[in-house]
Amino acid sequence: MDAASLQIRLYPDPVLTQVAEPVGAVTPEIQALAQRMVELMVEADGIGLAAPQVGVSKRLFVTRDPDDPEAAVVWINPTLEVIDDTCASSIEGCLSLPDIDVSVVRPVGIRITGTDLDGATCTLESDQHIARVWQHEYDHLEGRLIIDRMSTMDRLRSRRALRALKGR
Repeated sequence: MDAASLQIRLYPDPVLTQVAEPVGAVTPEIQALAQRMVELMVEADGIGLAAPQVGVSKRLFVTRDPDDPEAAVVWINPTLEVIDDTCASSIEGCLSLPDIDVSVVRPVGIRITGTDLDGATCTLESDQHIARVWQHEYDHLEGRLIIDRMSTMDRLRSRRALRALKGR
């Protein structure tokens, strides 16, 4: 894999609907992948990006650090646990689905556990917006997109943009 050549993949690229494979050891290749993903996320003014979105079917995603928006956090083989099952709806967009916004209902409180680039295990909890971001990016690792969570109204509103993406 040439990390420098990676770009954000757009729907309907089939890699976006595949369940990603676990990452083995944190190798220089995985570190280069994570670094490139951070670059792409920042360039696109995103707040999260999953490896399948750059064409790599691995269980890894990057997010902006909510305490320091200039910094990124890398999550390798993350797991999520709902710690507050109160649900809330919010509009979500996706770098792989430009011009499409979907109202998505998700649990509010999440605990995330994963490995960082040093191979250390990290666990965080949040009931803030970053918990939604973790869930969105985790969905990518499971081959799910926000369009899989669309209401009928969202689907009708987005049909032109979806058709344009499929026809490119």
